[in-house]
Amino acid sequence: MGKIHAVRGTRDILPQEVRLWQQVEASAREILGRANYQEIRTPILELTELFARSIGSATDVVGKEMFSFSTRGEQEVSLRPENTAGVVRAYIQHGLQMAGDVQRLWYCGPMFRYERPQAGRQRQFHQLGVELLGSRDPRADAEVIALAWDLLRAVGAENLTLRLNSLGDPQDRLAYRQALVDYLTPLKEELDPDSQERLGRNPLRILDSKDPHTCAIVEKAPKLPDYLSADSRAFFEQVQAHLKALDIPYELDPYLVRGLDYYTHTAFEIVSPELGSQSTVCGGGRYDGLVEELGGPPTPAVGWAIGMERLVLLLQKKQLEGVARPLDVYVISRGAKAEAQSLQVAQALRQAGFCTELDLSGSPFSKQFKRASRSGATWAVVLGDAEAVAGEVQLKHLPTGQQQTLLQAELVKYLLSQR
Repeated sequence: MGKIHAVRGTRDILPQEVRLWQQVEASAREILGRANYQEIRTPILELTELFARSIGSATDVVGKEMFSFSTRGEQEVSLRPENTAGVVRAYIQHGLQMAGDVQRLWYCGPMFRYERPQAGRQRQFHQLGVELLGSRDPRADAEVIALAWDLLRAVGAENLTLRLNSLGDPQDRLAYRQALVDYLTPLKEELDPDSQERLGRNPLRILDSKDPHTCAIVEKAPKLPDYLSADSRAFFEQVQAHLKALDIPYELDPYLVRGLDYYTHTAFEIVSPELGSQSTVCGGGRYDGLVEELGGPPTPAVGWAIGMERLVLLLQKKQLEGVARPLDVYVISRGAKAEAQSLQVAQALRQAGFCTELDLSGSPFSKQFKRASRSGATWAVVLGDAEAVAGEVQLKHLPTGQQQTLLQAELVKYLLSQR
């Protein structure tokens, strides 16, 4: 029988790469924790209605990309294509707004979209994101952007660009949508097929087209910032002022729209030219109407998501290797009594905080010593049956080759004193 491979669009994350993921996750936990963001974990499976109502039934995500199916109870469910909707659903369902305070939440986990697999884009992909619910203050927008900027810099990402735009309020967006449709309709036959299809369904997404001819047409289209109300313009100017005060550089991009219908006002992306066409590392914005749309009270909110695969790919391109925790102790044993005791010795060392590997091969001492030398450990603990009977171990300092005899009961204490 032939080999079984991973499903197309999914991939295994092997130990060396996992270390990079762990470094990013640890940095996120530290940086977001300092800002008092609390982790939330929502189900991978949600009712399809949640995404149809939040993301928008006219979007490509809902119309073309979701993994949806019926359960045996005939519920229509979907694997989550993004997690803002799930966090908002949990926020409403569990009455988190009843605390009366701003809720600062973060998450990390797998998402699913049916897309053509390529570097940095998989059908099962992972996002790390934050959601700040309960504040319409432009400082909230600047806060979440600053956290994304700090996190990306902390893990070693460089040469990043923050692109910024305002989508205005729903009335601004509706007025701009009509102006865009009026401009593009006479030119419909010149647009690429995807953009022609989007013209009647989701015309703002045409601004994201990568087709060169469509891009040339879009360059002469009306600009969204020209349709902002005075209030929307003032809000956006305050966000920019806060970013300048924080020394966070940005570029205004009048063509930047997010692909989900719930966004209002601030929209932003952090991009890297080193990732080619899939250049967006982080994307987000404000979504003041989403909580109410999903049955909750009017609640302003803002957030972002980082694509973990793209970030790790960027770090790999920067040749930042995931570094394993250094091995402290390598335990060598030979003989029935010694092998039985070696497990207890290794466990005691691990419980004391030492990174410890137990050789399980049963090989001759010479081969085990060779593996110990290759392991990078600082110490080798050696038990033969003679040491097992006496309750002792041989402790060898691998960098110098110096060796001594210790009682097993004294081993942990001695190694702690050598730290």
